[in-house]
Amino acid sequence: MSSNADEESLTHPLLLLRSTSNATSQVAIVGSNLCPIESLDYEIIENDFFKQDWRTRSKIQICQYIFMKWTLCFLIGIVVSLVGFANNLAVENIAGIKFVVTSNMMLANKYLVAFAVFTAANFGLTLFASVITAYISPEAAGSGIPEVKAYLNGVDAPGIFSLRTLVVKIVGSISAVSSSLHIGKAGPMVHTGACVAALMGQGGSKKYRLTWKWLQYFKNDRDRRDLVTCGSAAGIAAAFRAPVGGVLFALEEMASWWRGALLWRAFFTTAVVAIVLRAFIDFCFTGKCGLFGTGGLIMFDVTSANISYHLEDVPLVFLLGIIGGILGSLYNFLLDKVLRLYTLINEKGAAYKILLACSISIFTSGLLFGLPWLTSCQACPADASEACPTIGQSGNYKKFQCPPGHYNDLASLIFNTNDDAIKNLFSKNTDSEFHWSSILIFFVTCFFLSIFSYGIVAPTGLFVPVILTGASYGRLVGMLIGSQSNLNHGLFAVLGSASLLGGSMRMTVSLCVVILELTNNLLLLPLIMLVLLVSKTVADVFNGNIYDIIMKLKGFPYLEAHAEPYMRQLTVSDVVTGPLQLFHGIEKVSNIVHVLRTTRHNGFPVINEPPVTESPILFGLVLRAHLITLLKKKAFLPTAVPTGIDAFNQFTSGDFAKRGLGNGDKIEDIDLTEEELEMFVDLHPFTNASPYTVVETMSLAKALILFREVGLRHMLVIPKISSRLPVVGILTRHDFMPEHILGVHPSLLKSRWRKLRIRFPCWDKIF
Repeated sequence: MSSNADEESLTHPLLLLRSTSNATSQVAIVGSNLCPIESLDYEIIENDFFKQDWRTRSKIQICQYIFMKWTLCFLIGIVVSLVGFANNLAVENIAGIKFVVTSNMMLANKYLVAFAVFTAANFGLTLFASVITAYISPEAAGSGIPEVKAYLNGVDAPGIFSLRTLVVKIVGSISAVSSSLHIGKAGPMVHTGACVAALMGQGGSKKYRLTWKWLQYFKNDRDRRDLVTCGSAAGIAAAFRAPVGGVLFALEEMASWWRGALLWRAFFTTAVVAIVLRAFIDFCFTGKCGLFGTGGLIMFDVTSANISYHLEDVPLVFLLGIIGGILGSLYNFLLDKVLRLYTLINEKGAAYKILLACSISIFTSGLLFGLPWLTSCQACPADASEACPTIGQSGNYKKFQCPPGHYNDLASLIFNTNDDAIKNLFSKNTDSEFHWSSILIFFVTCFFLSIFSYGIVAPTGLFVPVILTGASYGRLVGMLIGSQSNLNHGLFAVLGSASLLGGSMRMTVSLCVVILELTNNLLLLPLIMLVLLVSKTVADVFNGNIYDIIMKLKGFPYLEAHAEPYMRQLTVSDVVTGPLQLFHGIEKVSNIVHVLRTTRHNGFPVINEPPVTESPILFGLVLRAHLITLLKKKAFLPTAVPTGIDAFNQFTSGDFAKRGLGNGDKIEDIDLTEEELEMFVDLHPFTNASPYTVVETMSLAKALILFREVGLRHMLVIPKISSRLPVVGILTRHDFMPEHILGVHPSLLKSRWRKLRIRFPCWDKIF
C-alpha cells in the first residue's frame, strides 16, 4: 500500500468497496475481518403461502407461539446469567492467582522474577485470546456492540452469531480481561447475550436434531430481531447486575425498533438474570468461590445513607460534566485514529494481528509493574477499615515494594483488576488514602492504555475502562477542589465515571440507571442526571458517540433515525440506479437462472403484461431465496400458461422459511437440465403481492423515514405517470447512505447542511 493510500485511510472513513450500484450485498469489517454483508427481511412477506399458513393456524398453535416467545426469553436469561457469573468467577480467580503469585515473590524480594512471571502470565493469556480469535472466529474481536447494533438496524453479517463466535467470545474475553489489559467484559457480554438469543431463535437445527415443530415459528428475521434485543439487554444486566439498566440500554442504544410487547419480554429476561445472579452471589457468601470473594458482580458502596449535597455543589458538578464531555470527545477522536491505524496493520494478516496484541500486552505489563515504583510509600492509617497492607488480589492497601506498615497507593489501583480498582476509587471514607500525583498518573495511564488496547484481535470492551478512567478523573477533581464541596472523593469518582461515559457513549437514561444500580444508592440520582446531561451536550459539539464512530469506521450501512437536510432536496428517482431486473408472472426458468447468476439482488419486481392483463401492472415482489427454492424443488410448467395445479400440494410454508444464521441455498448449487431450462415457473403464489411502494416524486427524506420505521429491505419506486412501466426502480438501504447519494450528486457536497461541530485542524494534521 502506498504512503498516499495510508494517509487517506487515516483521514477518511473506511468506505470499503462501496459501489453505486443497486446491489444489496456490500462489505464491512466484522470483528477484525472484511466480510460481505446483506440486509435483513424484517418485512412480512405476504404471499399466498403466508396467508394460507396464518389462516390454518389454530388457537392452540397461536398459544404455542406466544408461549415459546416467553420460554425462549426465560432460557436466554438463564444462560446469559450463567455465562456472566462464570465470566466474573474465572476472571477474578485467574487474575487473582496471578497477583498472589507475583506478590509472594515480591515479599521475598525477587522483584525481577516477579516482573518476569507477571509479564509472562499476561503475555500468555493475551496470546491465547488473540490466537483463538484470529484463527477460529475473527468475528469475536472487539466488543461486538457495533455489530449487534447494526444487526438490529437491519444489517446481516456472516458469523457474528454462530456457535463458534459465542465460544470464542466467552473464552477469549475471560483470557483477555485476566491478562491485565485495560479492557472490559461488558461489551463482550452484550455480544454473548445476542449470540445466545440468535442461536435459540434460529428455528431449530437438523444437524443437532432440534426439529421440534414449535421452534419452526421463529424462522424469520422479525422474531430473531426481538430475541437478539432481549439478549443484548440480558448481557448488560449480567455484566453489571443492572436489570433495569439493561432494558434501557437496549432501548436507548441498541434497538432501532421498539414496542410495548418487546419491553415486557426484555424486562422479563433481565429479571431472570438478576434472580439467578443473586442466587449465585448468595452461594459465594459461603466462601466456595475461590478468590471471587464474598461481594457481588461489580457492586460498589460509595456513600453513606445520610448523604447530603447543597446548591453550592452544583457548579462543581457542572464543571465535572463539562470536562467529562471534552475528555469523552477527545477519547472518541483518538480511538478513531488508533482503530484506523490498527486496521492497516490487521490487513496484513493474522500474524500481524497477534503480534500487535502481544506487543500491547508487554507494554501494558511494563507500565503496570513499573509505575508504582515512581510513588512513595505511605503509612497505614490507624483507623483502616481493612487489613493494611494487603497482600494478593484485592484490597485498598497494596504493599507492593513498601516496608511493613506501609502501602503503595498507586499499586492499589494499577496493580489490580479493573473491577477492584473501581471499587477502591468508589470507596467511601477514603479521602486521604490516595495522593493526587498517584491519581493523575493512574488517570493518564488508563486513558491511553484503554485506547490502545481496544482494537486488538481479542474480545474487548469499553464500558469498564471508561468507568475506571472517569473514576480516576473524578477523584482527581475531588482532591483538587473538593475542599469547597460537601461531596466526598468517592462520590466525585462516581460522578467522574458518569461524565466520561456520557461524553464518550452519549447515553443518558440507561447510563444513569446502570450507575444507580451499580452504587445501590438512589440519592445520587439528581447529580448523575445533571452530569450526564452536561457531558453529553458538550461532547455532541465535537463528534458523535463512540459506537456510531466505530460502525462508520467498519463500513456498516446504518440507517439513522433522522434524515439529512439535503435529502429533502432530492426525490427517490434521483438516487435509483439501474439496470432494473424484472420478472413476469410466468417466467422462463432459464431467464430466472441467468438473472440470479449475474446479479446479487435479493428482491425482484414481478409484473403482469398482456395477455394476462389489459396493461402492464405491478403484481408484487419475489425474493431471491424463494426463487432458489422454486428452482430446487423444480416446480416447473411445460408451457407459459397456468395449469391450475394447486401449489400448496407441492410446498409448505416451511420450505420458504429463512434458515438460521444465513445458511441458505445458493444458485450455484442448483443443477438443471437443458429441458428444464426451457420450462416455466408461475411466480404468482410465491410473490409478495403487497410490497411497500413510493411514487418517484416522493422526497428522499420521507422515503428514508418510511424505510427505517417499517424495517424494510426493498422499497419499490412506481411512476407518477401510468403510461410507463409499472415500476421504475428499487430502493435498498445502500441507496440512503450519504456516500452513495453524494457520489451520485457531488454538487451537494458544497451545499449540504452540516451539524455544528467544532473541528481541530491541527489534530487532523498530527494524527
